[in-house]
Amino acid sequence: MEKPKAPGLKWMKRVSGSVPVWVADEADVRAGYQPKSVNLSYMGDDMDLVVAKCHSLQSDMLLFRAGHRTRKLEFDGTVRSLLYLYQNHEESPYQLLRPGSLRPYNHYLGRLEHHIGVRRVDSIDGIDIRRWHKDWSSDGQHLAAASMVRAVLEAAVGFGVMMRLKGCADLLVTIQAARRKLPAPRPRTAVMTSEQVVAARVAAHARGRASSALAYAFVFETTLRLWDVIGQWWPMDMGGISDVLDPDRKLKWFGLRWEDIGSDMMLRYTPSKTDESTGASIIYPLAKAPMVMEELAHWPSEMRTGPIVVEEAVGLPYRSKIFAQRWSVDRKAAGLPKSMWARDLRASGITEGRALNASTDDASKVAGHSTKATTAKVYDRAVLEAADRFADARLKGRERSGNGSGNGR
Repeated sequence: MEKPKAPGLKWMKRVSGSVPVWVADEADVRAGYQPKSVNLSYMGDDMDLVVAKCHSLQSDMLLFRAGHRTRKLEFDGTVRSLLYLYQNHEESPYQLLRPGSLRPYNHYLGRLEHHIGVRRVDSIDGIDIRRWHKDWSSDGQHLAAASMVRAVLEAAVGFGVMMRLKGCADLLVTIQAARRKLPAPRPRTAVMTSEQVVAARVAAHARGRASSALAYAFVFETTLRLWDVIGQWWPMDMGGISDVLDPDRKLKWFGLRWEDIGSDMMLRYTPSKTDESTGASIIYPLAKAPMVMEELAHWPSEMRTGPIVVEEAVGLPYRSKIFAQRWSVDRKAAGLPKSMWARDLRASGITEGRALNASTDDASKVAGHSTKATTAKVYDRAVLEAADRFADARLKGRERSGNGSGNGR
């Protein structure tokens, strides 16, 4: 991996190799600047993100040096100070972001600071938002990126409204009004058939990666989100307690575990996206998920402990970027279109059920989109019944087409 250069960026040697660390100037540290250093290894797979974060940290240090930044969280009317407050105030919603969201947020926060940090919040109007949209979207070529930049800016401004900061309430209304007039990215439409999922599994097995095949089967059959199946790596100082650690990178893991499968082969899991909101759980009868059952044959009982999906080469759960690289290899080998992403497995499973007349209500419950019911017992029963009907519809559809489950190996 090529090591990029950025202000303050140092590469520190560790047992597992070099890790990126931003280091403040010694003179500024003696003058009271904090932090002295920031370990960026948790975003080390994305060098663009590392560079952007270094520029953001360096800018903050230079403001401190010039007397415009102290360790106090103060709003001076600029977008830069608002973004700083949003990222550092202990009551900010930013502190609740999960690692999967934190990475893009940090990237776009750095981009916003670099682009419009010097602007005063109370001077921004709708024309500014429309003009910036052209820059953020590369003149309409990357609408999803522009949408994400606006969402991050809106989140920061929304926190400013909570703090009753001057100009934030008006700016929030301006952003929301401008957003309604701007082109939005088109929703993804790529859908995989069960035969294509089988082909991807076969490709993974051909490369000795039963773990990848197992992940593809789980996401497609149960419609769990990909990041729940392969899990997410969190910085040590975030979240709760985990027994799956990567000490070299100072990360801990949360995700789908063998313990989430009962002796009745019923999967019960609360996705990370609903864990702190609705609490909606995924319940799926794995006995009616033939692709999963086929893959489980490769995992003897003594191996069924801890994370379900573990990368063979390192004995730890996948990092998201590594998993994406493996998917790219398997997709090509299976002859699938480049437009198909691993995360499309979930939408494809839901689409298969709906195409075979599974009800929208059942699909919603199976996907974890429903709200929490009055009691856990009632909710569990409703979801279990929905999952049975949903699974039955998919199995009958495959039987009618003569596809069956397909053999992954």
